[in-house]
Amino acid sequence: MKSLGVSIVGIIERGAEEIGIVLPLAAGALFESYYKLLEERGRSLNLTSIKGVEDTARLHFLDSVAMLKAYNFICARVVDIGSGAGFPGLPLKIAEPSIDLTMVEATGKRVDFLSEVCAALKIDAKCVNTRAEELSHNQNMREHYDIAVSRAVSRLNVLCELCLPFVRVGGVFIAMKGRDSDIEIAEAKNSIDVLGAEFINLYEYTIPETEIIRKAVVIQKTAPTPSKYPRRFAKIQSAPL
Repeated sequence: MKSLGVSIVGIIERGAEEIGIVLPLAAGALFESYYKLLEERGRSLNLTSIKGVEDTARLHFLDSVAMLKAYNFICARVVDIGSGAGFPGLPLKIAEPSIDLTMVEATGKRVDFLSEVCAALKIDAKCVNTRAEELSHNQNMREHYDIAVSRAVSRLNVLCELCLPFVRVGGVFIAMKGRDSDIEIAEAKNSIDVLGAEFINLYEYTIPETEIIRKAVVIQKTAPTPSKYPRRFAKIQSAPL
């Protein structure tokens, strides 16, 4: 297995060092196997528009792993909302195996893929096929997690209503956003207040070996979320908080 050049392992090793993260010894091989499954299944499933070794390693794997610098994930109960093909949840779990990970995804075929990856890589994680706005009203899931993460494309005020109900008081929701997200962050202030939380940090980083700047918006839960939230998704979209 090469550790230099345009291999998954080489890019991940260099990128993690640049970010300042020490990866477990097994991480490189796991990322390589994950990539192969993405490529194989991606031919028949709509998993991701990002293809190829270099883009996948940097724009998916390293972008996800960078979240470990935004907050302390060690031994945390983490829920990944709208996990898709597993981002950021699975890279976070590979890089920090102590995480207790739950991935929530509404599309059945993607959940099947996530289950396949976990089985193949012997990763202990829960894969749940349902909509977040329904699942968070389940008392076993509501306000249960230390950290909720999401790289979904919805605007932040919508993501807050979908994700914050999962977070325990004192825990955090981390939303992965682009560099031009200041207006989006400002417009989410009311939803953050209404849902029982407060903005505590904005972690800005550059994806290694690229010029792409990303932001991780860290929002801390300060009080229980009112029981009427989240609302139905159509209502969340049509009348965001």
